[in-house]
Amino acid sequence: MANEDVQKMLAELSKDLLESKARLEEAQRVAHVGHWEWDLETNVVVWSDETYRIFGLNPQEHPMDLATVRSMVHPEDREPLYQGVDQDLVAGERPNAEFRIVRPSGEVRTVSSLTSERWSSLPGDTKRDASGRPYKLFGTIQDITERKRAEEALKQSQFYLSEGQRLAHMGSWAFNDSGHYWSEELYRIYGLDPQNGAPTVEQYLALIHPQDRASMAETINRMQEEHCGFDQIERIIRPDGQLRYVRAVAVPVVEQGVFKGFIGTTMDVTEQELLTQELRREQAYLAEAQSLTHTGSWACNLLTREIFHSSDENARLYGFDPSQGAIPFDRFYNAILAEDEVALRARLENAIREGADYDVGFRIRRTDGALRFLRGIGHHNPSQEIGEYVGITMDITERKRAEEEREKLRQLEADLAHINRVNLMGELAAALAHEIRQPIAASITSANACLRWLARDPPDLERARAAAARIEQDGNRAADVINHLRSFYKKGTPPEREMVDIKEIVREMAALLRKEAVQHSIKIHSELGENVPNVLADRVQLQQVFMNLMLNAIEAMKDTGGKLTISSRSTPQGQVTVSIGDTGVGLPAENTERIFDAFHTTKPQGTGMGLAITRSIVEAHGGRVWGTANQDAGATFHFTLPAKAEADA
Repeated sequence: MANEDVQKMLAELSKDLLESKARLEEAQRVAHVGHWEWDLETNVVVWSDETYRIFGLNPQEHPMDLATVRSMVHPEDREPLYQGVDQDLVAGERPNAEFRIVRPSGEVRTVSSLTSERWSSLPGDTKRDASGRPYKLFGTIQDITERKRAEEALKQSQFYLSEGQRLAHMGSWAFNDSGHYWSEELYRIYGLDPQNGAPTVEQYLALIHPQDRASMAETINRMQEEHCGFDQIERIIRPDGQLRYVRAVAVPVVEQGVFKGFIGTTMDVTEQELLTQELRREQAYLAEAQSLTHTGSWACNLLTREIFHSSDENARLYGFDPSQGAIPFDRFYNAILAEDEVALRARLENAIREGADYDVGFRIRRTDGALRFLRGIGHHNPSQEIGEYVGITMDITERKRAEEEREKLRQLEADLAHINRVNLMGELAAALAHEIRQPIAASITSANACLRWLARDPPDLERARAAAARIEQDGNRAADVINHLRSFYKKGTPPEREMVDIKEIVREMAALLRKEAVQHSIKIHSELGENVPNVLADRVQLQQVFMNLMLNAIEAMKDTGGKLTISSRSTPQGQVTVSIGDTGVGLPAENTERIFDAFHTTKPQGTGMGLAITRSIVEAHGGRVWGTANQDAGATFHFTLPAKAEADA
């Protein structure tokens, strides 16, 4: 009976053992964890069924030994693995390891092998060799391929996140009861050392720009008290003194209605902020320029009447308030005067149809009732939609009014020119009377002499012929004076100029006026420079200048006699200066400049044209004329003419 009980007990124990073994195998299969036993003396390896499956083998497919196991370890991991195991055994440590295996199918898996604290397969079996090395090892092996892949994917994701934050200059942070987290990029943004950990609130506020610190402290207090987030740009001063702009965004974390803390991001937006500030300045400059020039800019589709952009000045041109928001197209268009709208619409429709630019003028009635003239210029880009234009609108009211004033002025100038032509006829008549008086007087004198020589008995024909020749010469001179004065006063008539020797003109005029000078006890003296160049001039007109100035000098000395001096010299400015001086009564004490005005004279029988004609001729030749009082007595008149080289230029 006892034996039967023992057999029955053994049967039950065997059954329990089998069931336990089955449950163990199932547990290992479910957990992908197998066990192994390694006899260090025989190198025999015993595997569980799951261990076989982990290595890609059928359970108990064939006995295992160390060589077979070694051959299935990945070649790159084989030597490091067994060297490490040997070193651990010698050091008396458990040889735990992670390594890769290659299944018969070629698939690579990653496994983790853990050795039991007991270095024997049986509890209490602590047999060791003489060196203290155990005879057997027992442990587990787990397929951790998926976990390793997940870890690698996590590391890759963390790398991508870290690299993305670095490239974007954006760091992340979190704050809750368990602590304060800062990403690596966030430390870089603030110029802090990650080894020192995340800063406290006080340390963080110390990094904020002094002008922004109070505002940021208030934001943090409100965030903590009200559990609200924020999004704002602030300035920071890094420990190295560098100023940066950062945008900080905080979001509260709430789980099942319970506040847990904050998560947020901080981005370095220095470059963007500086560009934004520069853009704002440029926009301010553009707006100011548009305001100063009364020019507005716009972009719209003239077909759909959709406005994409309209500057503030564009709205003000029409009398609209830009602060009131977007202004519809029809409000702009309806401000155009009805009498201008028809022609304007035709121009715009034609431009849209041809895809061409346009430049139109029109009038508007502003909201304040003011009438304004506007000019619109539109540009169509062929790559844009039909009817899409960008352009400008300018207020040309003042220009229009100025044009009207210029037209009135032009009419006044035309009327004045007519009056001047009438006056010019009188001036020409006076000039002719003045200039031909001397040759006519000389002709009369010669005619009287001719008559006297013919009245002799017998007649002195030789002297009569000489007197007649002088009459002819003076008559021709009077004709030349008339012709040259007419050409001088007649517009569009080119002057007949030639290279003229000043010394030759002086000799001619001195010879012509010598008789009249002798009659009044006046000596003519010349002081002409040796190297004075020739001038490009109308010979007859230049003779008139010399004659007018010399006759004036003679007239000033006719009652007292005196000396008439003619001098010439070259100037460093490339001109020839001629001076004609006398020792007569001198210049008037007042209004010296008026002596060159037409019809202004100090002589009882004077016409007031001599000096006026002289100035006109000299200025027409590119020179100038003026008079000065002599230190002792009399006056000297000077005039300049361009020298030959300057005239050629």
